[in-house]
Order: sequence, then C-alpha cells, then structure tokens
Amino acid sequence: MKAILVNDDKSLRWDEVENPVIKPDEVLVEIHAAALNRADLMQREGDYPPPPGCPEWMGLEIAGVIKEVGSVAKEKSDWKVGDKVCALLGGGGYAEFVSVRYDMLMPVPSNCTMVEASAIPEAFATAYLNLFIEGGIKEGNTLLMNAGASGLASVIIPMAKAFGVRVITTVLTEDKKEAIAHLNADRVVVTTKEDIVEVLKEELSAGHGVDVAIDCLGGDFMGKCIHYLTHGARWIMIAALAGTKTEIDLKNIYVRNVRIIGSTLRSRTPDMKAFILSELVKNVYPKIEAGQVMPTIYKVLPITEAESAHDILYKGENVGKVVLTVK
Repeated sequence: MKAILVNDDKSLRWDEVENPVIKPDEVLVEIHAAALNRADLMQREGDYPPPPGCPEWMGLEIAGVIKEVGSVAKEKSDWKVGDKVCALLGGGGYAEFVSVRYDMLMPVPSNCTMVEASAIPEAFATAYLNLFIEGGIKEGNTLLMNAGASGLASVIIPMAKAFGVRVITTVLTEDKKEAIAHLNADRVVVTTKEDIVEVLKEELSAGHGVDVAIDCLGGDFMGKCIHYLTHGARWIMIAALAGTKTEIDLKNIYVRNVRIIGSTLRSRTPDMKAFILSELVKNVYPKIEAGQVMPTIYKVLPITEAESAHDILYKGENVGKVVLTVK
C-alpha cells in the first residue's frame, strides 16, 4: 500500500510501505478520508512522535470501510466486514489502509459523509475530554474557547452550545469573526480591537464569568486572563502556540480555587480513549444526527496533495477542518 512519508528535508512523499497486519483484537480499515490536526505538523517536524507500535506516518483520525476483522474483535464487538466506520488512531491515517483496535472505532453517523466522519474522532474526542471529563462543564456554565477559527474550536463551540453552555471565543480579525458566525458563539472577541482581559473582567462583574477555559495558545495571554474567572474555574492547557511561558499571580489561583489542567488526548491510555469514544457515541451522536453538532470542513484535497493541505494549517488559513481523500 501507499502512505505519506516525511523526507529528510521535511517535505512529504506518497510512497510504498508494508501492508498492515492486524492483531486478533484489531480490524483492517480501507481509508477513504483522513482529517488533519496540528499534531500532524508537530510530528512532521519531529516534535510529536507516535506512540510505540504505531506506524511512523501521520494521521490521527480517519473514515473508511472495514475489510477484515480479527478473531478477538469478532468476539468482543459487533463489527463486520463492510461496515462504514471512523476511527481514532495513534498514527498511520495518511495511508490506504490501517489496522485499528476494535474499540477505537465508531460508526459513521447516518447524516455524515466519509469526509465529515473523518473529522469526528480526534476533534470530537478532544472536545468531549476537555469539556466534560477534565472541565466538568454543565448547562448554564460559561466557556472561554481561545482561537475560535481553529479546527478544534469548530467542534468545541457547537458541542458546548448543544449542551446549554454559554461560549466566549477569540479571533484575530473581523473576517474570522464573520467566518465563524455559524458556530453561534455568544460573544466573539476580535483581539486586535478588544482587550480580552477587559472583556473577562466585564463578564465576571456581570455575574457570568468563565467557568472553563480551553487554551491552545498559552503565552502572556494565559497569565493575564486566568485572574478573571469564576471561583473554582478550570483552565485547561492543550497546547502553547503563543508561547510556553507566562506570569501568574499565584495568590489569585489559590484564593479563587482555580485549577490549571494540562491535557492531551494522545497521551491517554487505549482504555481511556475507548471510554471517551463510547461516551461520544452515547451522548454526542444523537446531537450530531439531529444536526446540532456537525464537523466544519474548510477544504478537501487528495492525499497526494498532503503538503498543500499542511500549508493551510501552517498559515492558519482554515476555519474548520482540512481533510485528505484517499479513496
């Protein structure tokens, strides 16, 4: 089969690799579409190696069709050859086929295409993990979701709204604000025009301060904003694209009982990931199939144009997910 490999100069090529051989608890999936994540860029740069035992090529979420089911997978699940599935991977999605543990699969929602389904596993699992498991968010709470034009925000914002959460998000420009209008955030802060710190002070004074913040930026922004949350709030760090260092008033943290939580999906155990996926199917799939939460697809490109797809993410052009089609 073929897969996307990284050359020594960090360029990409579509080249021959060994076919996957499934273990008894795995299924073989013919990949139809693979969605991009920023983790793919980090892996390409050598900063985010795949977990042991995973393929060396990138790709954390795919959709496709089951071609083979291992003996243990047959015993422990209802999966069968021909089922349309989407899957959460430790790596290996930029390819024609992938072997997947049976409990890392979800069905393709009835109202989704393969392209849309490929954008569900990693992004929706990350959203669910940080909103409900780490964040413990509840109906009536307020969420601050930074980088509102990102692929992850395009899932987190409508997911939070579908569960009755008030959402504040940030973007850099008026154009980006218009581009995410369909996500229906309650307040979109254009940070080149408004000071997010002043906005958070205002929200707190008005009685609906932030209960949960999901932050992929970090840097000075984090240290300035974390002082203006509700008592007992959770600030969840999932990346630090704006810088890994910040300055925090620690007295404010312990007086207000604010918790700072570091969180990545990829570092979770397979059993934990399987639990998150099962919760997604149980709790979020009904909202997907009702049209309340849908993946936002920015652009679709063939797998052979993976480098151009990566460039979109490098430049921050996308509002929503970029997807590669394989078959």
